[in-house]
Amino acid sequence: MSAILWTAVASLVVWCWLLLGQGFFWRTDVRLPPRREPDAWPSVCVVVPARDEAEVLPVSLPSLLAQDYPGRAEVFLVDDGSTDGTGELARELSRLRGGLPLTVTSPGEPPPGWTGKLWAVRHGIALARAREPEYLLLTDADIAHAPDSLRALVAAAGTGGFDLVSQMARLRVASPWERLVVPAFVYFFAQLYPFRWIGRQGGRTAAAAGGCVLLRADAAERARIPDAIRQAVIDDVALARAVRGAGGRIWLGLADRVDSVRPYPRLGDLWRMVSRSAYAQLRHNPLLLLGTVAGLALVYLVPPGALMAGAVLGDAAATAVGAAAWAVMAATYVPMLRYYRQPLWLAPLLPFTAFLYLLMTVDSAVQHYRGRGAAWKGRTYARPDAVADEG
Repeated sequence: MSAILWTAVASLVVWCWLLLGQGFFWRTDVRLPPRREPDAWPSVCVVVPARDEAEVLPVSLPSLLAQDYPGRAEVFLVDDGSTDGTGELARELSRLRGGLPLTVTSPGEPPPGWTGKLWAVRHGIALARAREPEYLLLTDADIAHAPDSLRALVAAAGTGGFDLVSQMARLRVASPWERLVVPAFVYFFAQLYPFRWIGRQGGRTAAAAGGCVLLRADAAERARIPDAIRQAVIDDVALARAVRGAGGRIWLGLADRVDSVRPYPRLGDLWRMVSRSAYAQLRHNPLLLLGTVAGLALVYLVPPGALMAGAVLGDAAATAVGAAAWAVMAATYVPMLRYYRQPLWLAPLLPFTAFLYLLMTVDSAVQHYRGRGAAWKGRTYARPDAVADEG
C-alpha cells in the first residue's frame, strides 16, 4: 500500500468514527426540549452587554422589549464604553417602542483581569439581583428574539430542571463569504461540543452559545458567574463549564427563532471573528496548535488530496478511498446547509472552508505571539485566559 493510500484510509476511518461516535454532531434536530408552561411564571431580568452596537440595535432591542412574557421581566442594557451613541439610541428605542422596562447603564472601563464584555455582564447582573429574579437571560446586542422566545426558554428550563438553557442563534447568511464560512462555523462548533452530549445528565461535555443563555440566578451565584470566568475570551463555553462544575444541569441546541443580525459581508470580517479567539480555544499551547493543524489536514484536506493524487498517479485504491472519505464528509455537512437554507452544492467545498479555518487558527496564534492577542472593538487582550475549567 502506498503512503497516499495509507493516509486516505486513516482519514476514512476518522470520518466513520465522526459519523457514528461523536454524538451524531452533524444532526440538526437538537432544538428546545419538550416543555410545559408553569402555573406561575418566574421573574426574569435580561442583561445585554453592548459596545458600539448602534448599527444592529434598532433590529435587536425592540425584539427584546416586545417579549410576550406572562411574568415579571425587565431589560438591563449595559453600555460598555460605546462611542457611537449606543446608550442614547437604546433609550430612544425604548421611548418609541415601549414594552418591557429598560434600564441603560454603564460600568466604566474594565479593571485589569477582566474582559470588557464580562465586566459589563457583572455590572448588569449586580443591578438585576436587586430585583431578586429567578432567572437571568444573558443575550448579545446583535441577537433578535421572536416574541415568544423568553417564555419558551423559561418553560424549557422549568420542565427539564435545567440550570442553564442556551440556544445557538441562527447567524446571518447573506453574502457569498457568509454562505461559505458561517454554516461551517456552527458545524465545527457542534463537532467539538456535540449538543446531545451537553444535555445528558451527568455528562462531562459543557458548552453554551453566548448570544442566548438563560441561567437560574441561584445557579449563577453557586458558580460565581461572572467572576469565576472574568478573563475568558470564549466566555460562553467557560460559563457552561462553571455552571456544570458547580453541579448545575445544562442544555444547548440550535435555535428556530433566535437570530443574529450582525453582518459579516467580507472575508476579513469573518476572519477577525474567528481568529480573535481561535488560539484561546487551544489554551495558547503550541503543541495543541500543531495537533490541530495536523488533525484538520488529515480530516479535511487528505480526502480531496488523495483523490486527486491517486487519479494523477494511477492509484485507483487511493482515489476510491479519498472519494469515499470526501463523500462522508460532505454528507455530514448537508444537514447544516439545510438548516441554513443553503444550496447543497456547497457541501463538497467543506475542505476549502476548513483550510480557511486552519489559516485563521494559525493567524490567531501569530497575533498572540506578536502581543496583539484577542482584539475586538478597540480592545486587545494580550494574554486572555483560555476556556477555564472551573470545575
